[in-house]
Amino acid sequence: MSTLTDMDMDPKELRPLLHAEIDRLRDENVALLHRVALQLELEEVTARLDESMDAERVAGKLARLPEIIREARAALRQRAAP
Repeated sequence: MSTLTDMDMDPKELRPLLHAEIDRLRDENVALLHRVALQLELEEVTARLDESMDAERVAGKLARLPEIIREARAALRQRAAP
């Protein structure tokens, strides 16, 4: 089993150890680990998206967004009208 000192290891060295640990897990724990990995990925993507949106907002790129959305909705309503 890994130790807390693994936190200080180079990810390239830690990756094979993690693979070996996964191979030793019971099946139900592999499924749990998969869900944890998906959650970690979701959190990472969400953080990157938040940072990008903040940068876009600061740069003023989102200032017209409400207006653009209103225009798009109006165009969709016109297209859907008989």
